Amino acid sequence: MKTKASELLFVDGYNIINAWNDLRLLSEDSLDSARNELIEIMSEYQAYTGIKVIIVFDAYSVKGSPNKKESIKGIDVVYTKERETADHYIEKTLDMIGRRKKVKVATSDWMEQQIVLGRGGTRISARELKLEIDSVKKTIKRKNKKNNKTNDMLIGRLDPKLVEKLEKWRKND
Repeated sequence: MKTKASELLFVDGYNIINAWNDLRLLSEDSLDSARNELIEIMSEYQAYTGIKVIIVFDAYSVKGSPNKKESIKGIDVVYTKERETADHYIEKTLDMIGRRKKVKVATSDWMEQQIVLGRGGTRISARELKLEIDSVKKTIKRKNKKNNKTNDMLIGRLDPKLVEKLEKWRKND
């Protein structure tokens, strides 16, 4: 895993859910399932890239909703308070972070992209994020295939301590 602790990716949760066909279709049956699937996808992405992911779901029209933050599968998940959009939360957080960290925001909202750029962040559209995630998944699949190929060899099936002993014995010869 690469280490990019100083890099953050804010994801406008509902914007991404509505932009990705599979998540949009899932949300028609269960919004909760779509949110959980997005969290799962972004958890894998974070684990592989080392980029800290914060998913923001707005509760703008949810009466009495408090600002709620939780960690799910290593992902920071934020539910904004009543009358606060995900965009506003992200902008406010960007202002607090300043330019100390590299910040990217995933949204297809053009106006939000312009605001993010103006505040020193970078933007990635929902489509671009999907392509990046698909690329990461392909890379993981290739690495797993390579690792499995190695493990299919006899040496990959041996106990690591035995392999170490054999290697020492080989070097003494």
